[in-house]
Amino acid sequence: MSTDPNTGPAPRPDTEPLQTEVEMTWLEGRIEHWIRFGRDCGETILDRRRRILRFAPDNTFAFVRWASNDFGTIVSRIDIVRAIHRGQPYQTLPFVRPGGEILLRISGWPKVERVLQAIDAVEVLSIDAADAAPDHWRHVHNRLAGGEQPRHYSQEQHRAWLLRRRLAP
Repeated sequence: MSTDPNTGPAPRPDTEPLQTEVEMTWLEGRIEHWIRFGRDCGETILDRRRRILRFAPDNTFAFVRWASNDFGTIVSRIDIVRAIHRGQPYQTLPFVRPGGEILLRISGWPKVERVLQAIDAVEVLSIDAADAAPDHWRHVHNRLAGGEQPRHYSQEQHRAWLLRRRLAP
Protein backbone atom coordinates (compact mmCIF):
# COMPACT_ATOMS: atom_id res chain seq x y z
CA MET A 1 0.00 0.00 0.00
CA SER A 2 1.46 3.36 -0.98
CA THR A 3 1.38 6.17 1.55
CA ASP A 4 1.97 9.46 -0.18
CA PRO A 5 1.74 12.18 2.52
CA ASN A 6 -0.31 14.36 0.15
CA THR A 7 -2.90 11.74 -0.82
CA GLY A 8 -3.02 9.24 2.02
CA PRO A 9 -3.21 5.50 1.57
CA ALA A 10 -4.15 4.13 -1.84
CA PRO A 11 -7.69 2.68 -1.93
CA ARG A 12 -7.95 -1.09 -1.85
CA PRO A 13 -9.37 -2.49 -5.11
CA ASP A 14 -11.97 -4.53 -3.22
CA THR A 15 -13.42 -1.45 -1.50
CA GLU A 16 -14.33 0.40 -4.68
CA PRO A 17 -17.84 -0.14 -6.09
CA LEU A 18 -18.11 -3.15 -8.35
CA GLN A 19 -18.91 -2.37 -11.97
CA THR A 20 -20.53 -4.93 -14.22
CA GLU A 21 -18.84 -5.02 -17.63
CA VAL A 22 -20.63 -5.99 -20.83
CA GLU A 23 -18.51 -6.75 -23.89
CA MET A 24 -20.25 -5.89 -27.12
CA THR A 25 -19.29 -6.88 -30.64
CA TRP A 26 -20.72 -5.59 -33.91
CA LEU A 27 -19.86 -7.31 -37.20
CA GLU A 28 -22.77 -6.21 -39.40
CA GLY A 29 -24.95 -9.15 -40.37
CA ARG A 30 -22.80 -11.71 -38.51
CA ILE A 31 -22.49 -10.91 -34.79
CA GLU A 32 -24.48 -8.09 -33.26
CA HIS A 33 -24.48 -7.44 -29.50
CA TRP A 34 -26.19 -4.33 -28.20
CA ILE A 35 -27.78 -2.78 -25.14
CA ARG A 36 -31.53 -2.17 -25.64
CA PHE A 37 -31.86 -0.13 -22.43
CA GLY A 38 -29.80 0.73 -19.36
CA ARG A 39 -27.64 3.53 -18.00
CA ASP A 40 -23.96 2.81 -18.37
CA CYS A 41 -21.38 4.55 -16.19
CA GLY A 42 -18.44 4.16 -18.53
CA GLU A 43 -17.19 2.81 -21.82
CA THR A 44 -13.95 1.40 -23.17
CA ILE A 45 -13.56 1.13 -26.94
CA LEU A 46 -11.38 -1.87 -27.75
CA ASP A 47 -11.41 -1.49 -31.54
CA ARG A 48 -13.80 -0.59 -34.38
CA ARG A 49 -16.01 -3.61 -33.66
CA ARG A 50 -15.75 -4.16 -29.91
CA ARG A 51 -16.36 -2.09 -26.81
CA ILE A 52 -17.05 -2.63 -23.13
CA LEU A 53 -19.84 -0.82 -21.27
CA ARG A 54 -19.84 -0.65 -17.49
CA PHE A 55 -22.90 -0.55 -15.22
CA ALA A 56 -22.99 0.52 -11.58
CA PRO A 57 -24.65 -1.73 -8.97
CA ASP A 58 -28.48 -1.85 -9.02
CA ASN A 59 -28.66 -0.64 -12.64
CA THR A 60 -30.85 -2.78 -14.86
CA PHE A 61 -30.00 -3.29 -18.53
CA ALA A 62 -31.16 -5.37 -21.49
CA PHE A 63 -28.41 -7.13 -23.44
CA VAL A 64 -29.33 -8.44 -26.90
CA ARG A 65 -27.17 -10.98 -28.74
CA TRP A 66 -27.75 -12.03 -32.31
CA ALA A 67 -25.53 -14.05 -34.66
CA SER A 68 -25.88 -15.68 -38.04
CA ASN A 69 -23.91 -17.76 -40.49
CA ASP A 70 -24.34 -18.55 -44.20
CA PHE A 71 -27.52 -20.50 -43.45
CA GLY A 72 -29.33 -17.91 -41.29
CA THR A 73 -29.74 -16.92 -37.65
CA ILE A 74 -27.96 -19.17 -35.18
CA VAL A 75 -28.38 -17.13 -31.95
CA SER A 76 -31.10 -14.72 -30.95
CA ARG A 77 -31.18 -13.92 -27.23
CA ILE A 78 -32.08 -11.16 -24.79
CA ASP A 79 -31.12 -10.98 -21.13
CA ILE A 80 -32.41 -8.37 -18.70
CA VAL A 81 -29.91 -8.12 -15.88
CA ARG A 82 -29.50 -6.15 -12.66
CA ALA A 83 -25.87 -5.21 -11.91
CA ILE A 84 -24.83 -6.45 -8.47
CA HIS A 85 -22.96 -5.04 -5.47
CA ARG A 86 -19.67 -6.55 -4.34
CA GLY A 87 -20.32 -9.69 -2.31
CA GLN A 88 -23.85 -10.29 -3.64
CA PRO A 89 -24.67 -13.61 -5.28
CA TYR A 90 -24.97 -13.53 -9.07
CA GLN A 91 -25.50 -15.68 -12.13
CA THR A 92 -22.98 -15.75 -14.94
CA LEU A 93 -23.71 -15.18 -18.59
CA PRO A 94 -21.52 -14.82 -21.67
CA PHE A 95 -19.91 -11.42 -22.28
CA VAL A 96 -20.97 -10.08 -18.84
CA ARG A 97 -18.35 -9.85 -16.08
CA PRO A 98 -18.67 -10.83 -13.35
CA GLY A 99 -22.36 -11.51 -14.00
CA GLY A 100 -25.56 -10.20 -12.45
CA GLU A 101 -29.03 -10.97 -11.22
CA ILE A 102 -30.78 -12.32 -14.31
CA LEU A 103 -34.36 -11.03 -14.35
CA LEU A 104 -35.23 -12.35 -17.81
CA ARG A 105 -33.47 -14.75 -20.16
CA ILE A 106 -35.15 -15.52 -23.47
CA SER A 107 -33.86 -17.06 -26.68
CA GLY A 108 -35.39 -17.58 -30.11
CA TRP A 109 -36.39 -14.66 -32.30
CA PRO A 110 -40.20 -14.87 -31.85
CA LYS A 111 -39.86 -14.65 -28.05
CA VAL A 112 -37.08 -12.03 -28.23
CA GLU A 113 -39.38 -9.93 -30.40
CA ARG A 114 -42.14 -10.22 -27.78
CA VAL A 115 -39.71 -9.02 -25.08
CA LEU A 116 -38.74 -6.06 -27.27
CA GLN A 117 -42.46 -5.26 -27.62
CA ALA A 118 -42.85 -5.46 -23.82
CA ILE A 119 -39.95 -3.00 -23.46
CA ASP A 120 -41.60 -0.68 -25.99
CA ALA A 121 -44.89 -0.91 -24.03
CA VAL A 122 -43.13 0.27 -20.84
CA GLU A 123 -41.49 3.15 -22.69
CA VAL A 124 -44.85 4.23 -24.18
CA LEU A 125 -45.85 5.03 -20.57
CA SER A 126 -42.93 7.52 -20.44
CA ILE A 127 -41.09 5.19 -18.07
CA ASP A 128 -37.48 4.28 -18.74
CA ALA A 129 -37.42 0.48 -18.99
CA ALA A 130 -34.34 0.49 -16.73
CA ASP A 131 -36.55 1.95 -13.96
CA ALA A 132 -39.36 -0.62 -14.29
CA ALA A 133 -39.92 -3.03 -11.41
CA PRO A 134 -37.62 -6.06 -11.58
CA ASP A 135 -40.69 -8.20 -10.82
CA HIS A 136 -42.18 -7.11 -14.13
CA TRP A 137 -39.23 -8.51 -16.09
CA ARG A 138 -39.43 -11.76 -14.09
CA HIS A 139 -43.16 -11.89 -14.91
CA VAL A 140 -42.47 -11.37 -18.64
CA HIS A 141 -39.85 -14.15 -18.54
CA ASN A 142 -42.15 -16.61 -16.76
CA ARG A 143 -45.17 -15.93 -18.96
CA LEU A 144 -43.20 -16.27 -22.20
CA ALA A 145 -41.49 -19.43 -20.91
CA GLY A 146 -44.95 -20.84 -20.25
CA GLY A 147 -46.25 -19.86 -23.69
CA GLU A 148 -48.54 -17.18 -22.28
CA GLN A 149 -49.01 -13.49 -23.03
CA PRO A 150 -47.43 -11.27 -20.32
CA ARG A 151 -49.56 -8.61 -18.65
CA HIS A 152 -48.75 -5.00 -19.51
CA TYR A 153 -46.85 -2.83 -17.06
CA SER A 154 -48.94 0.02 -15.66
CA GLN A 155 -48.41 3.42 -14.06
CA GLU A 156 -49.97 2.02 -10.85
CA GLN A 157 -47.49 -0.87 -10.79
CA HIS A 158 -44.67 1.57 -11.33
CA ARG A 159 -45.81 3.88 -8.51
CA ALA A 160 -46.09 0.87 -6.17
CA TRP A 161 -42.56 -0.22 -7.14
CA LEU A 162 -41.14 3.25 -6.48
CA LEU A 163 -42.82 3.38 -3.04
CA ARG A 164 -41.63 -0.14 -2.17
CA ARG A 165 -38.09 0.70 -3.25
CA ARG A 166 -38.10 3.83 -1.10
CA LEU A 167 -39.16 1.81 1.97
CA ALA A 168 -36.70 -1.04 1.49
CA PRO A 169 -33.41 -0.79 3.42
